[in-house]
Amino acid sequence: MNVAKFKQDLVDAIPRLRAFARSISGDRDRADDLVQETLAKAIANKDKFTEGTNLTAWLITILRNQYYSVGRKMQREVADPDGEHAASLESKPQQAGHLELKDFLSALQVLPDDQREALILIGASGFSYEEAADILGVKVGTVKSRVSRARLRLDDLMNGTEKFERSEIAAAESASLIRDALSV
Repeated sequence: MNVAKFKQDLVDAIPRLRAFARSISGDRDRADDLVQETLAKAIANKDKFTEGTNLTAWLITILRNQYYSVGRKMQREVADPDGEHAASLESKPQQAGHLELKDFLSALQVLPDDQREALILIGASGFSYEEAADILGVKVGTVKSRVSRARLRLDDLMNGTEKFERSEIAAAESASLIRDALSV
């Protein structure tokens, strides 16, 4: 590729790029920024340009893509000069999540062994129902039934419909079972 010709062709394309950028952005300063960014990208990616093809079309494609990429980014941004929006996004301490996990681990111990085992194989270990059925030596339908019953019972336990005793020992036993299941 003749680098000098490429650079001259870039300079020759600037008026058309400016006109196109102004037509899609409606803002002279924004258009100039788009042209500048387009030229920088074109120079950085000159090895991707196929000599003998339409350089202006290639440049306009780069400019158009840049315009839409920046536009999408700007849609996600929020003007916040006094920092009020940022202050509303602060996260509160997550102790409640830690306590909910302990409650869940305690509730898991309330389940019958067969339901807990099926649920851990499917939910924590990521086995398919077929694989879990092979491991447990039961039919696939039995595993699905156990998992379904376990989920329903856990839902009742966690939302307070059914009461249970929260226990550090039970939580530790469940955590150990899940760790073991994850290491399989």
